Amino acid sequence: MTLPRSSDPPSAAEPLPEQLLQDAAATFGMLAATARLQIVWLLASGERDVTTLATEIGGTVAAVSQHLAKLKLAGLVHARREGRRQVYVVDDPHVVETVRQVVHHHEELRTLPRGRFTRSAGA
Repeated sequence: MTLPRSSDPPSAAEPLPEQLLQDAAATFGMLAATARLQIVWLLASGERDVTTLATEIGGTVAAVSQHLAKLKLAGLVHARREGRRQVYVVDDPHVVETVRQVVHHHEELRTLPRGRFTRSAGA
């Protein structure tokens, strides 16, 4: 089955395969933690080591390391060694684009007068 691209016009969709739904839900679940979402957001603009990330998000190195380990296990980031430090980078440009779209969507919602955003029928 070929999935429609986001630029394709909306059409009646077939149900998605269960494994694809589970994989997508796992990715969204990984990004549901605000700390991990912030880490991916920061890594989307360039690679960083764990100490830099911890400073930027206001967390401990240990906590950020745990989040990075989960993101790495999920295949969303990867690391490479530079001397004595590990440098992290987002491994999937699709995830970067999804995070950027969601963040920009919510930025736009904040600028709309209350009640101006309505969901389409069936949403």
